[in-house]
Amino acid sequence: MSRTLARYPMLVISTLIPFAAGCGSGKPKTTSTSAGATPTVSAASSASVSAETPGAVTAVSYEKAESAFGAGRYPEAVELFTAYNATHPENPWGQYMLGMSAWKTGEQEKALSAFDQALQLDPNHRKSLFNSSRVLLEGGRQKEALERIEKALGQEPMSNEGRRLLGRTRYELGDVDGAIQAYRQALSIDERDVWSMNNMGLIYIQQDRSSEALAPLARAVELRGNAPVFQNNLATALERSGYPTAAAQAYEAAIAVDSTYEKASVGLARVTSGDQKSESTPVDLAGLSSQFQAAIETWRGATVVDSSVVSVAAASDSSTAPAETVSDSILVSGRIVSDSLEECQSEEDK
Repeated sequence: MSRTLARYPMLVISTLIPFAAGCGSGKPKTTSTSAGATPTVSAASSASVSAETPGAVTAVSYEKAESAFGAGRYPEAVELFTAYNATHPENPWGQYMLGMSAWKTGEQEKALSAFDQALQLDPNHRKSLFNSSRVLLEGGRQKEALERIEKALGQEPMSNEGRRLLGRTRYELGDVDGAIQAYRQALSIDERDVWSMNNMGLIYIQQDRSSEALAPLARAVELRGNAPVFQNNLATALERSGYPTAAAQAYEAAIAVDSTYEKASVGLARVTSGDQKSESTPVDLAGLSSQFQAAIETWRGATVVDSSVVSVAAASDSSTAPAETVSDSILVSGRIVSDSLEECQSEEDK
C-alpha cells in the first residue's frame, strides 16, 4: 500500500498509524471433545462437512480463528470465523471479528454485513459501531458513519477512540471547527494521545495555519520522537512557518527513523537548498510543547461528562470482549494506520 492511504477533498497532506488489542474477560468458551481437549481444525477444513457425519459442520474454536487473525492470516480468519459463527450464532464477538477479518482482506461489504450482524445481537456493541463507521468512511459514507460514532459516544462519552474518530469524520464533512473540538475532547481524556495531536496539527497545516500546528506537533514529537510521520509533519509546519533550519532537523529525524521516507527526503532537499535563509530567532519547541500541555488542562476543565454513563458503558463492553479486540487503529497491508486524519494523509504532498 502507498504511504498515502486515501485522498479526501481539502487535504493537502498524507499519513499513517496503531492497532491496539484490548483484553476482555468474556472470551467465548470452547467445547471439549474429551477431558480438556478443544476441537481445532485446519484452515482448509474449517468450514467443511464432516466425512464421518454427513451434513455436520466441523467445529471451529474461537481461539483457532483468533489465532489466524492475530498472525495476520486474514483470509483464513474470515473462513474460520464464518465457520465459528455458524455454530455460535448468539455471540456478537464472533461476528465482530468476522467483520474485522473481512475488512483486512478488503471486503468492505462483507465486513459491514458482519458488523451489522453483531449489532443485531447487541445494538450497543461499541467496537462494531466504531469499526463499521471506519469502513463507512472508507466508502465515502460519512453521514452514516457519523450516526454510528455518535451512538457509540452516547454510550461512552469518555471514549478517546470515539472522540478522535469523531474528529476525522467531522473534518471529512467539512466541519473544521467541530473536528478541532473533537480532538481537544480526545486530549482532555488522554493528554498523551499523540495521534490527536498529530491530526490537529495536520488540520492546521491543511488550513494554512501552520504556526498553530507547531505546538501540538512539538508535543507529539516530544512524546514519540521515533515516529517519522510526526517528525515530517512538524518539519512541514516549521518550514511553512519560516523556520527552515529547524525544519531540516525534523526532516533529518524522520529520515533517521525511516530512510525510505521520500517526502521527508524531498522536504530536506528543499529547505537546505541555496536560496533558503536561516531563521533569525530559533523556535522554542520545548516551550511550545509546554504551552500545549497547559492548553489541554484548560480544555479538560471545560469537558463535562456523566461519569455514571461512562462506567456503565465500559462495564457493558468489557464483560463480553474476546481476547482480541480493536481499540484505536488497524493494520493495513503491513503498515500501521490510525483511525483519524492520519489514515487519510500525513506528509506534505506537493
